[in-house]
Amino acid sequence: MWDFVEGEVLAFDKPLHWTSFDLVAKVRYALCRKLGQKKLKVGHTGTLDPLATGVVIICTGKKTKLIEHLQYDVKEYISTLQLGATTPSYDLEKEIDATYPTAHITRELIDQTIPEFLGEQWQVPPMFSAIQINGKRAYELARKGETVELKAKLLVIDEIEVLAFDEAAMQLTIRVVCSKGTYIRALARDIGERLHSGAHLIALRRTRVGNTRVEECLTIEQFLNIVNAET
Repeated sequence: MWDFVEGEVLAFDKPLHWTSFDLVAKVRYALCRKLGQKKLKVGHTGTLDPLATGVVIICTGKKTKLIEHLQYDVKEYISTLQLGATTPSYDLEKEIDATYPTAHITRELIDQTIPEFLGEQWQVPPMFSAIQINGKRAYELARKGETVELKAKLLVIDEIEVLAFDEAAMQLTIRVVCSKGTYIRALARDIGERLHSGAHLIALRRTRVGNTRVEECLTIEQFLNIVNAET
């Protein structure tokens, strides 16, 4: 028997197009309905973009006290970059705003460039992010066309490797293990700049948070079946 009031730490495979808040809201609604309660503490330990899938850790009840600690777990991502083009959001949320030559890009150049991102890095977060600016989310300002200068943050990339490079399509797939606060979209931007080609994310999957791998995660459908089966 699970005790969602005393608290559980749940690992979900977030669906595409859902926000992390969407997932939290769905879990909270299902639990409150099942338990006959109007309120229940439910929160996640790290935002995952709507256009990304993969591991999101959710805490319930008294286990929400662990959220601040769990936020510092390392994350692993598999991401695919489209080289030769940029978007304002650094992913597919916005249309391409500029294109660049890619004839100079070879697997050899990529293999020379990617290891440069290993270790401590200063990264400027994307404007299309959940960072708070004077009480408002950066993405809210960005969607209104406002521009705000965001400060670079120090982060750590523990591992980064090339998994595949499709030279015909100019698509690069990498695996990244990194610290809290790393924006893979911003990493795509920085890789594109380093390659003098521009880049944006076309696919992102968080495959691990701490010791929890995506293969171990629940889908929201599996979770709802478990909750409904509880007596």
